[in-house]
Amino acid sequence: MNRTFPILGICSAGLLSYALYLALVVAPTEQTMGDVQRIFYYHVPSAWTAFILFTINFVASLVYLARRKLAADMVALVSAEVGVVFCTIVLVTGPIWARPVWGIWWTWDMRLTSTLVLWLIYVSYLVLRRFSAGGETPILAATLAIFGALCVPFVYFSIWFFRTQHPQPVIGGGGSIDPRMLHVLLTNWLAFSCFAFLVCWSRYRLEKLQREVEQAHALESVTQSSRSVR
Repeated sequence: MNRTFPILGICSAGLLSYALYLALVVAPTEQTMGDVQRIFYYHVPSAWTAFILFTINFVASLVYLARRKLAADMVALVSAEVGVVFCTIVLVTGPIWARPVWGIWWTWDMRLTSTLVLWLIYVSYLVLRRFSAGGETPILAATLAIFGALCVPFVYFSIWFFRTQHPQPVIGGGGSIDPRMLHVLLTNWLAFSCFAFLVCWSRYRLEKLQREVEQAHALESVTQSSRSVR
């Protein structure tokens, strides 16, 4: 494992660099929006990666509620943390893209508002995990995560069912995209996904070590208390 992680890290760094080159140099310039459209190659893959991570959080939360597996609880926590990071990227890159194209930074249409609500739900999930020390915290957090996961398909399909400022999808929604742009988009998504996997892996190992240390400290405290009573 110690050798695998650096190798995957180097491969991910190379893939991210290659994806950056494709997005800034190789991808053709969009005729209407110009070079500002290139943020598309970061905005959309970040959203897809966040959705995948929130889905993993949903599945892990269900497993924890059903079987009380600590590993599932850790996977749920880690995927939520990294998912919030990528969702934050979506909320930051969106207005940067919107300002020169729409003439406004933000509008309260269904896609943008539901994405913000999704972000707030998972931020609330992380706040609950961070500041609540009760034994029922993982159960409450898992329940909140299931509720948050229901928002993911709503965010994705909102532009199908509501009239929004957000453009219609170019993949799976009746639109079209230049094959060269699609190649760059999918390459960036692959790079983002690999990077997210590495961060989750590293964070999972750290969370596991932290819980082992906390368990050791708790056991030591109990042992010392037993000795003092005697």
